[in-house]
Amino acid sequence: MPMADMRLCSPLLLLCLAAALSSAFVISPQYMWTKLILTHHWPRTFCVIDPCHSNISYWTLHGLWPDKGIDCNSSWHFNASQIEDLLPDMQKSWPDLLHPSSTGFWKYEWHKHGTCAAKADTLNSQHKYFSKALELYHKLDLNSILKKFDIIPSEKYYEFSQIEGVIENFYNVKPKIQCVHPSKNADHQILGQIEICFSPDFTLHDCEKQGHWDKGMAVHKASGFSVCDHDMPVYYPPLL
Repeated sequence: MPMADMRLCSPLLLLCLAAALSSAFVISPQYMWTKLILTHHWPRTFCVIDPCHSNISYWTLHGLWPDKGIDCNSSWHFNASQIEDLLPDMQKSWPDLLHPSSTGFWKYEWHKHGTCAAKADTLNSQHKYFSKALELYHKLDLNSILKKFDIIPSEKYYEFSQIEGVIENFYNVKPKIQCVHPSKNADHQILGQIEICFSPDFTLHDCEKQGHWDKGMAVHKASGFSVCDHDMPVYYPPLL
């Protein structure tokens, strides 16, 4: 190629190279989360999975999880001093059931989920992320709503539709409800975790499609949280 032609191509090549390099640092819209999952767990059931002792008699926060992304920024370290004003509420509403005096659980949630949620300007700091999770938790007040409609810890079994129906009818969205399945041949399942979802603007959003349930996903392991079987009685365990 003549030297003159090479000089003409150089600016174009530089522009192309610059565009390619800049695009490497831009988050593609397909990797931006589209839904937030506010996850509650029942302490009594949690302690069936991970041996612990808790006298907490209300649903506590497990986390606020974007539907896309895990560990999005390993260099963004958790710093408890940035949420010091939230700690009294965190200790009550978002406790570490295994290590009550530790901040390790919040550190884990921040690194795994918070750094991904922070892609949104509304959640782009540790304080914004944790305070928003607490705000949504208190706004939902799941514990009171279940009690209001007589879904309370009991030695009797509930039908799955009773629990799901209360949540759907009150919040007008489809939740995701998870249970512990004691064994493959068990005649009941143990209520353990309830997820209620939000859009990026923090309005309520379906966690699952209306009428959709894959029974093949319901009992995929003998222990641990998995989607509740819609046809199996549900045990909502009281404190010992």
